Amino acid sequence: MYQYFFKRIIDISFSFIALILLSPIFLIVAVTLFILNKDTPFFFQKRPGKNEKIFSIIKFKSMSDKKDANGNLLPDDERVTPFGNFIRKYSLDEIPQLLNILYGDMSLIGPRPLRVQYLPFYTEKEKVRHNIKPGVTGLAQVSGRNSLNWDTKLALDIEYVENMSFLLDTKIFLKTIKKVFHASDIALGENIIDLNEYRTVNKKNV
Repeated sequence: MYQYFFKRIIDISFSFIALILLSPIFLIVAVTLFILNKDTPFFFQKRPGKNEKIFSIIKFKSMSDKKDANGNLLPDDERVTPFGNFIRKYSLDEIPQLLNILYGDMSLIGPRPLRVQYLPFYTEKEKVRHNIKPGVTGLAQVSGRNSLNWDTKLALDIEYVENMSFLLDTKIFLKTIKKVFHASDIALGENIIDLNEYRTVNKKNV
């Protein structure tokens, strides 16, 4: 009952109220990014959601579009701007995802939506992470975030899917608030190494 009814009500109510309360911060960050980058303050990227349905995740743009001599984008850590680093540190870049929640693409709590190119690299067991809507924060994020290796992070996603409840969501939400204010377990990018590279190196069967 919680997963199919009450969770969605909580998502809609929270995201609507949060957007109102955070609107001054939303506006300040958006205007600052527009002035600094002289371009859109938003970053859109295709991500797989529930049942692997592709949607566009919305974030504040924390990286520049700097390219090398061959026209290729520089590595992520070389493109993160000083202001982009600041909004990442305090997870302010995630605020636009409240719109994803309202649209119904995401939930407040759930496995993070990862890159489309990772889809072929999940084991059969790990694919259950796409049985529910992805979240802005999740069990893996409050258990170590980018300090975890991929196997541990995906195992925590499975644990969440199998034990999802109002009580667990409440615990994750409170831990998220604490981590945001302490800016802990933060690293540039979504992981030190991409999942496809990690699985290639570790030769895990998928």
